[in-house]
Amino acid sequence: MKSTSRAEFFQQIGVAAVSSVTLLPNAANAAKYGGFGAGSPEVISPKDAIIDDEILASESVQKAISKIKLYSGAVEEMKNALVKDSQADIGPYLRKTLEISELRSDLNTFNTAFDEDTQRGTDRLIRVVLQDIAEVEIANKQKEGVPRSQIRLDNLNGKLNKVSKTFTELLAFV
Repeated sequence: MKSTSRAEFFQQIGVAAVSSVTLLPNAANAAKYGGFGAGSPEVISPKDAIIDDEILASESVQKAISKIKLYSGAVEEMKNALVKDSQADIGPYLRKTLEISELRSDLNTFNTAFDEDTQRGTDRLIRVVLQDIAEVEIANKQKEGVPRSQIRLDNLNGKLNKVSKTFTELLAFV
């Protein structure tokens, strides 16, 4: 067995490291072609939505639309509360005004006014709203006696802005 000098050993390790890095696969980037591919949530434009006017005019859907507008307003109130007091605990208000099962029910009732193709997109927006509400709840949590940092405040505001934007996108369908 041939002995290897220290310099030769490190040279062999260096060559192996470089070759393994260049041979490893890189992150794949999905192609984006028109409305398909990376970043496409398959949400059609509200102007292309097919709406059943009879269902849209029903009392249950109109009530759901009114409640969605209230939910959107509640998000704006939470954002304003954080502007006034960056340490405000919006959790109790969030759980009271955006109770997940009631919110889901209202969003699903709202969604009945659309055809299947439109619903494929609005379903995605509904899931985004529900996920974002859960993320707002998590981002709001703060250890007792520890002030919220600017980074955490920016994160919480970002999540509230995202929920607000998604509510606006949903309401654009009607």
